[in-house]
Amino acid sequence: MRDDEAARERQRRWRMVLGGPADEALGKAEGRDGAMDSALSALYDQGGDGDGEKGSRRSAGLGGSAPKVARWLGDIREYFPSTVVQVMQQDAIERLDLTRLLLEPEMLSAVEPDVHLVGTLLSLNRVMPEQTKDAARQVVRTVVEQLEKRIEQKTRAAVTGALNRAARINRPRHADIDWDRTIRANLKHYQAEHRTVIPERLIGYGRRTTAVQRDVVLCVDQSGSMAASVVFSGVFAAVLASMRSLRTSLVVFDTAVVDLTEQLEDPVEVLFGTQLGGGTDINRAIAYSQQLITRPRDSIFVLISDLYEGGVRDQMLRRVAEMTAAGVQVVVLLALSDEGAPAYDHENAAALAALGVPAFACTPDAFPDLMAAAIERRDLKAFAERYADQRKTGGAL
Repeated sequence: MRDDEAARERQRRWRMVLGGPADEALGKAEGRDGAMDSALSALYDQGGDGDGEKGSRRSAGLGGSAPKVARWLGDIREYFPSTVVQVMQQDAIERLDLTRLLLEPEMLSAVEPDVHLVGTLLSLNRVMPEQTKDAARQVVRTVVEQLEKRIEQKTRAAVTGALNRAARINRPRHADIDWDRTIRANLKHYQAEHRTVIPERLIGYGRRTTAVQRDVVLCVDQSGSMAASVVFSGVFAAVLASMRSLRTSLVVFDTAVVDLTEQLEDPVEVLFGTQLGGGTDINRAIAYSQQLITRPRDSIFVLISDLYEGGVRDQMLRRVAEMTAAGVQVVVLLALSDEGAPAYDHENAAALAALGVPAFACTPDAFPDLMAAAIERRDLKAFAERYADQRKTGGAL
C-alpha cells in the first residue's frame, strides 16, 4: 500500500473510532462506513437517535419502536461479524429499551442467538406472551445445539477416559489389559536378548459394565447474575445424563429448590424450567441435594453459585463438611461461563477453601477436564491452581 493510501486508511479508521464528533476534522463517513457509523451511533453516541441524527437522547431513539430496532438489528448483522453483533446486542439489552421489545415475536427473528440472549429470554419467561414463546424456544434451541456441538464430544471423551482410569486394576483379564500402560510400567524388565518386555505387573481396566459408576448432582444458583452459568449448566447436565455410566441430577435454586432431573432429555425444556432472578438459599439447595446422594464415595456434587447466601450460612458450611467427610467429591464453581469470575462472596469462598473445597470460576471448555479430575478423585485444589496458571499463561492443563 502506498503512503497516501495508508494515510487515508488510517484517517478512515480513526474516523470510525471517534464517531460523529470527528466529522469536521476527518470528514463524514460515507457509504458502507456511514451505515456502520449510524449503527454504532444509535447504540453508543450520547446524542444518537437511531438514524444517525444528533440532538436527542439515545433512550428516545433505538428503543422507541419495534420497526426501527428490527432495522438496526438487521444492519448490525450485515455490517459486523457475529462475535461483534453479540456484543452489541448485549450492550443494547443493557443500555437501551431492548428487553421489552424482545417480547415481540418479530423481534426474535432479527437477533443473533447467543448465550446472553438466552439468559435474557429465560429471565422474561414468566412474563412472555404465549405468541412469543414459540419464537423464543427456537432461539434457545439454536443456541443449545451450538453449545452441544462445542462441548459434547470432549465431555464424553474426558468422562469415559476418567471412568476407565478409575476402574483400572492390577489383575485384569486378558481382554481388559491396558497394554500401553503395562509396557511403560515394565520397561525396566526389558530383556535385550529377547528384544521384549517381560511384564511383572499387569495394568488393566475393570470388567466392562453398563452399571452406573458415578452419581453426579449439579446444583445451580439461578439468581440473575448467574444467567450464562445456568445456560451452560443445563446443556452440560443433559450431556452427562445421556451417559449410562453416570446417574445425573440437576437441581436449580433461588429461595426455593426445583429438581429438573426428569427433563434432562431435552435441555430446552430444562432451561425453560429455570426462573432467573430472586433471592438465594444455598443451604436449602444443599440440604435437598444431600437426599439425592446415596453412594457418597461414588458421588460428585457440583455447586455452581456466586456464594451470596441468603439462608443459614453456618448450616451451609456444615453440610459441605458432612459431604466431604462422607467421601463425596465436592466441586464449587463461582461461574460456569466464558466471562470468568463474577462478583462473589469472598468470605464464603475462603470458608469453603478451609474445608478443602476450593471455589473458582471455570470455563465450559475446561469443565470436562474438571469432571475427569473429580471422577478420578484427584486433588481439586491442585487442579484449581493449575487452571488459574493456565488462564494466565494460555497454556494447557
